[in-house]
Amino acid sequence: MILTGLRNTQTVTPQAVTHLTAAPTNKTRHLQRGFSLVEVSIVTALMVILAIVGIPALQDYVIENKVPKVAADLQRFVARMKVAGIGGSDAPFANVDKRVLVNGMRGSSAVTVRGEGSTAVVVHGLGGQGISGNGEILMGPAAVPDQPVGSAFSLTLDHVNHAACPMLATTLQRMASQVLIDGKSGEVVVKNDFATPPMAYQPVLADAQCQRGDSNRFVFVFQ
Repeated sequence: MILTGLRNTQTVTPQAVTHLTAAPTNKTRHLQRGFSLVEVSIVTALMVILAIVGIPALQDYVIENKVPKVAADLQRFVARMKVAGIGGSDAPFANVDKRVLVNGMRGSSAVTVRGEGSTAVVVHGLGGQGISGNGEILMGPAAVPDQPVGSAFSLTLDHVNHAACPMLATTLQRMASQVLIDGKSGEVVVKNDFATPPMAYQPVLADAQCQRGDSNRFVFVFQ
C-alpha cells in the first residue's frame, strides 16, 4: 500500500518549478522599487516649507514657556537684595552693579552666567544673542523720588523677544515699584508706585508696547 500511494503522487514538472520560483522573484523586485526623483523632490519641498513655518512658532513656544522660570530666578534674587538692604543707609544699593548680579545669579535654573570677572554677562535667554549688550540682564542703582541714588535698584533686560510679552512684566511687576517697556513707542511706563496717585500696572498697555522680534527692553525698579 505504501508503494501504491507513492505511485499516485502528482509529479512536479520542471516547468511548474520554474513558475513557482519566478512569481516571488517578480514580486520582490516590485517591492524593492525605489522612490522616483519627483517623489523625493515633493517630500523635500514639503519638509522645507514645514521648517520655514514651524521653526519661528517653535521658538516662540520655547521662549513663552521659559518666562516663568526666568522670572522665578529674578524674583529670588530681588528678594535677597531687599533683605540685604533692610536697616541700611538711605542708599543701600548705591554701589550695586553687574558684579553683584553675576554673583547672585550663579547656579540659577534658567538664567545663565557666562564668563568670569569683569567680562562676565548674565544671559536671560528670552531673546538676543546672549552676548554683552544683546540678550543680557544689567543691574544698577536707582532713586526713589526725593531720596538719593541707591535708595532703589534696577534690573534691565535688553533684546527681549515678543513671545515674552507681557508675561515677563506681569510676573515681575508684583515685586517692582516701577516697570518700563521700551518697544513700539519708545520707553513707556506701565506701572509706577512713585507717582501721585500711584499708577497701577497696566497689562493692556504693556502688551501694546511689545514689538515683534528681539527688540524690546524691560526696566524694573525695586526698592
